[in-house]
Amino acid sequence: MFEALSDRFEGVLGRLRSKGKLTEADVDEALREIRLALLEADVNFTVVKNFVGRVRERCLSEEMSKALNPGQQVVKIVNDELTTTLGGETIRITYSSKPPTVVLMAGLQGSGKTTNSAKLARWFKSQGRHPLLVGADLQRPAAVEQLRTLGRQIEVPVFSEATDPVAVASAGIAEARKTGRDVVIVDTAGRLAIDEELMDEVRRISEAVDPNYTFLVIDAMTGQDAVTTAEAFHQTLELDGVILTKLDGDARGGAALSVKEVVGRPIAFASTGEKLRDFDLFHPDRLAGRILGMGDVLTLIEKAEQVYEKDEAEAAAARLMEGQFTFDDFLDQMQQLKKMGPISGILGMMPGVPKEVRNAEIDDRELARVEAMIRSMTSAERVDPDLIDQSRRVRIAKGSGTEPAQVAALVSQFKEMSKMMKRMGGMGSKRIAKSRRKAAKAKGKGKGPGGNRSGGGRVAPKGPKAPLRLPNLEQSLGGAGGKGLPNLGKGGLPDLSDLGLGEGLPER
Repeated sequence: MFEALSDRFEGVLGRLRSKGKLTEADVDEALREIRLALLEADVNFTVVKNFVGRVRERCLSEEMSKALNPGQQVVKIVNDELTTTLGGETIRITYSSKPPTVVLMAGLQGSGKTTNSAKLARWFKSQGRHPLLVGADLQRPAAVEQLRTLGRQIEVPVFSEATDPVAVASAGIAEARKTGRDVVIVDTAGRLAIDEELMDEVRRISEAVDPNYTFLVIDAMTGQDAVTTAEAFHQTLELDGVILTKLDGDARGGAALSVKEVVGRPIAFASTGEKLRDFDLFHPDRLAGRILGMGDVLTLIEKAEQVYEKDEAEAAAARLMEGQFTFDDFLDQMQQLKKMGPISGILGMMPGVPKEVRNAEIDDRELARVEAMIRSMTSAERVDPDLIDQSRRVRIAKGSGTEPAQVAALVSQFKEMSKMMKRMGGMGSKRIAKSRRKAAKAKGKGKGPGGNRSGGGRVAPKGPKAPLRLPNLEQSLGGAGGKGLPNLGKGGLPDLSDLGLGEGLPER
């Protein structure tokens, strides 16, 4: 969504970084371009005016005159003010001391209100809560059935009755108390446009359930109309926050940058895809970093921690320490990478990724082709690729719908990785052996026969995971190479272990 804006910001700030001293003329020239970029992104005019004014004031203050690197300081100021414009801080959800905590969902028809009600329920469930979905949208045909279908997918019960929306909402609260549900999410009806009937119904439901949170679901693709909608609902309902949908779309992003300052309410959650898991708290500082080309490592780490199983990661680390790396390990890496989402999205969160790589059209089907080739191999061939001769390459190619040359390229690249793992086999062994001797001595097993310490044998070290590499990926990247990416070789994918993904992941 923010690609065009991000490109403009990177161009402007890149020129400032290279200057050792900034004049007032330099600052004004940069701010003119920033103002134009924000207006082209459909950001509210008042928001743009206030943003540029704050940045200019700080850039010409004493804070800047004392800076060792004025160009870098401008980048920091722009990042700070962009974070403020987006809302400043991530919303903190608190829960009612007397359950259930009631959340009212409002919005126009087509904004994704019902789907995001289910996404929110899934999020609450991941926080250890026990949500109940209440279908109070009795206007749209099959709306309740859609909610029931989504509820089954996330294993959250759905309550609804064919009566009156206000009565359904009230009965839903009673049902939650009776069944021990501590969060109630009420999905209300929408219209194609704001009208008195819609506002009256939502207001009566709000009065009946007395919600702890009232969230407005708005479509980020609608631009400034989304901000107008938020203002109208806020006058009726006193909103607590906004849920912004379709942040993965190709709109210009003006709604996200305008809603907080215009309406006075933060963006609470963001939906970044069609799947129910593509939903999380909105982090203004992280989005600001991505717009300015700084990446979003924290979100990348969280995604990795969600998909990596601790036991599997420790087992993989043990195999790597022994210098072992098979096609099965390669396949496991690919499966974990796929769970984290599209490759282009992962690259967008990595700091220092060149613009031409980040904006490249990367075909995720390359992963599927490689997976098909590996799954077409026998167990023995996955462990020992030397077994794969010409006839076996033909068989694997037929089984995976690829060409023998593609199989040969994959095997060749895999052998290179295996050799690298073996070369790493002797590194760090003395340190590991020394630690083992100390541990043995502490347990009173210091010496074995002949005066030699037991447990001091040579051990393969902890080596880095070999990077995933896919045939023909260089073409997918438009020949951009991979300059500046961690372990992104020619035609390769980033090695996740380079990102410091924390406890539970294979150590380097």
